[in-house]
Amino acid sequence: MSVSTATAGRMGATGTQSLPFIIAASSFGTLIEWYDFYLYGVLVSFFASQFFPANANVTLTFLASLGIFWTGFVVRPFGAVFFGYLGDLIGRKFTFMLTLVLMGMATFVVGCLPVYNTIGVLAPILLVACRVVQGLALGGEYGGAATYIAEHAPDGKRGLYTSWIQTTATMGIVAALLVIMAFRVGLGDDAFRAYAWRFPFLLSAVLVALSAYIRYKLAEAPLFAKLKAQGKTSHNPALDAFGSGRNWGYMLIALFGFTAPEGVVWYTGQFYALIYMLTVLKLAYVEVYMILVLALILGAPFFVVFGWLSDRIGRTGIMIAGFALAVITYIPVFQAMATYKDNPVVLTMLVWYMVILVTMVYGPIAAFLVEFFPAKIRYSSMSLPYHVGNGVFGGGVPFIGNSLAAALPGVPFVGLFYPMAVAAVGIVVGLAGVREPTHQRKIWEEVGGQVPY
Repeated sequence: MSVSTATAGRMGATGTQSLPFIIAASSFGTLIEWYDFYLYGVLVSFFASQFFPANANVTLTFLASLGIFWTGFVVRPFGAVFFGYLGDLIGRKFTFMLTLVLMGMATFVVGCLPVYNTIGVLAPILLVACRVVQGLALGGEYGGAATYIAEHAPDGKRGLYTSWIQTTATMGIVAALLVIMAFRVGLGDDAFRAYAWRFPFLLSAVLVALSAYIRYKLAEAPLFAKLKAQGKTSHNPALDAFGSGRNWGYMLIALFGFTAPEGVVWYTGQFYALIYMLTVLKLAYVEVYMILVLALILGAPFFVVFGWLSDRIGRTGIMIAGFALAVITYIPVFQAMATYKDNPVVLTMLVWYMVILVTMVYGPIAAFLVEFFPAKIRYSSMSLPYHVGNGVFGGGVPFIGNSLAAALPGVPFVGLFYPMAVAAVGIVVGLAGVREPTHQRKIWEEVGGQVPY
């Protein structure tokens, strides 16, 4: 790679940029998409009172609001299939630029929606439509960004480099919590309920525009560019990815062995804990937000720690250990949260522990998925199990857990049985399904070269 080519890349959308710039630009855009997607999750109980009748059963409207939250997750696999096809056919950069714009538009529209008292039942219908667009966009975003960074990274450091993008989901929640709290505390609850809840959603337009400008400066992933120059890209990614029984086998192992259990650990440790503190422990929202923000910030560096460690000892062992700890400790942790509900320091440490489990299972997952599938169908193949696992299985944790608690009020912590069962399945499938350590695979051999960094 010549100096002139590298310089041109830094100035425009071609050539080679530095790895720190590539990781920062990709990660910032992904963080904004997670911020957009999780604004609703942070305000899920608030939306129950805004988008459903005031005189309706409180439990049912809360579950309905959780159901709308889950809708955004359920459609993510469809976005994964469609945008994965585009990513493998056209390129990584084009696709995750498109998903970023779609996410930003849908989030902005949520901030403009009239509530139930204004237009009646049309309000939740429009809200569902926005969540569907958000879910489709996110379905294409993660696979593109993770693949993009991985296809810049040298063999042997893929876990380290991709772990930075793994921090974006958690930091997206932190951003959503802090922005919402700033408007809610700064303007007061009455103003927030009347109109100011819209501001965090409207702010997304500015953030997306900034991120799109930064991403525009990125070049195509060098591994994909070489694959395309050598004529090795797939002419029909959907057929190659989903028409192969062998590839379906790999996708099912990825789903039930890793992404589904990773998803339930993620959403239990973050959103289920958030909802539990708000609705069961009845803590003030400011206290809950601060507990979660502090635990997430303290836990976030461990995404990089476990990503780095996975380059040395392997991905699967770290993730399976996280699943096992979740099965063993979830009930004691939530019991302790109930016991120490008046002690914010203890609550923060308990939530932090669950965030550490998230970092164990989520930090290495991007590198694992990239290595598990061949380059020409990588975007399609990794996106589908990732978004089924995280969207359907993981995103269902708040709704399924709270539905079980409502249906079986006499069974202590029955809502935890679902994520514990999925994590247990992950241990069995993960141990049985992956024999070869993926961290030793050299994906650059597919194009006969090494990344120019």
